[in-house]
Amino acid sequence: MHQTYSLREKTRQFFVILLPILVTQLGLYAMSFFDTIMSGHAGSHDLAGVAIGVSIWTPVFTGLSGILLALTPIVSQLTGARRNHEVPFKVIQAVYLALAIAIAVILCGALALNPILDRMGLDHQVRQIASQFLIALSFGIIPLFVYNVIRCFIDALGQTRVTMMITLISLPINVLLNYLLIFGKFGFPRLGGVGAGYASAITYWCIMLIAIYVVVRRKPFSDYQVFQQFYRISFAAWKEQLKIGAPIGFAIFFETSIFSAVTLLMSQFNTATIAAHQAAMNFASFLYMVPISISMAITIAVAFEVGAKRYDDAAKYSYLGIGIAVMMGLFCAVGLFIFNEQVAYMYTADQEVLQLTKQFLLYAILFQLSDAVAAPIQGALRGYKDVNATFMMAFVSYWVLGLPTGYILANVTPYGAFGYWIGLIAGLAFGAVFLSGRLARIQRRHKSRTGLTSQL
Repeated sequence: MHQTYSLREKTRQFFVILLPILVTQLGLYAMSFFDTIMSGHAGSHDLAGVAIGVSIWTPVFTGLSGILLALTPIVSQLTGARRNHEVPFKVIQAVYLALAIAIAVILCGALALNPILDRMGLDHQVRQIASQFLIALSFGIIPLFVYNVIRCFIDALGQTRVTMMITLISLPINVLLNYLLIFGKFGFPRLGGVGAGYASAITYWCIMLIAIYVVVRRKPFSDYQVFQQFYRISFAAWKEQLKIGAPIGFAIFFETSIFSAVTLLMSQFNTATIAAHQAAMNFASFLYMVPISISMAITIAVAFEVGAKRYDDAAKYSYLGIGIAVMMGLFCAVGLFIFNEQVAYMYTADQEVLQLTKQFLLYAILFQLSDAVAAPIQGALRGYKDVNATFMMAFVSYWVLGLPTGYILANVTPYGAFGYWIGLIAGLAFGAVFLSGRLARIQRRHKSRTGLTSQL
């Protein structure tokens, strides 16, 4: 990152940060996509078992990894303030925190996994595959969380192209390992869906080692000498990161877990409706990679300018990112409206499921537009280290407003299954309006500080 002086320079720098993040997010999404698709070719039980395992793991991982995202605004603000000497300490403490979280997840999983699966009433074979898949995946939890810390450090310096390259390297590794372990090729054991868990775990070790090598040996990261000095554990540093990261993690958890809850509630409808819902939600998740990537780019840019006390520039980056997200949201919405049937055909040829998927995809258009506003504003607020409002918004908009509204519409009105989508859209729209007001307030507060500083 470097200081910019015009809108054109800001736009250029913003896209330099954004495009690699977008490729990275799509690459990570593709990794889970290939896990599911390749497991499906191993058998229906393998597909169901991996799907159950992923649905349990995803809210846990996204929520807890959200805690580690606190490092991005911390490092960006330090570099913006030219306090680079403080960065290695912050990164190493984040690594310690990641290790503690990973170990806690493994221990909790060992105690809670069987009771959770037992209560789900699964087919015995599906339950076994889900359990063994998660156990296999657990061997990669520690490197996965450590890699997330290193990625936050790299991205905070605006070097998002590096994490993009690491992801692009890891994707073929993951696909190859899936091929070898799921189907038992070239003398490897045929593990079915469980092999996808081991493939992911090995891939996580690979990307962590690659990331450490880059940070230690390649500039500008090697200039910070992150792994060159031993630091004792500092609970004060952990407290600082948890103060920012815990609300981020809970906000992400509330957002990801709501979709798992809706999927469970959908079980009251017929198989065609459930399949159509899953197909449309899968594609909506794919489109969500655009606003979430813009959100992450905004966090980096805004935090850098806030650290340098250039609050006007921070505000300009906020509006620039939000404007790009809205334009991209409109573009995706129009494309989804025009190619509605073609998208549905990607998932099914069954006419009943196809027609329902097309209807769900129309509601996904409204998802897109709400996310195009809410996600980038969340990123801007994180750049200001203002995270508690986002946490409360996620809880209220999804669990207090969205889910109850959806439940009522689904069970009392003729909307049926579509009622859940309407409820979630209503919650998202409320969150977008609330966050817009919050961002305006934060920017006014910082602008007034700038005025007081100039007077002094």
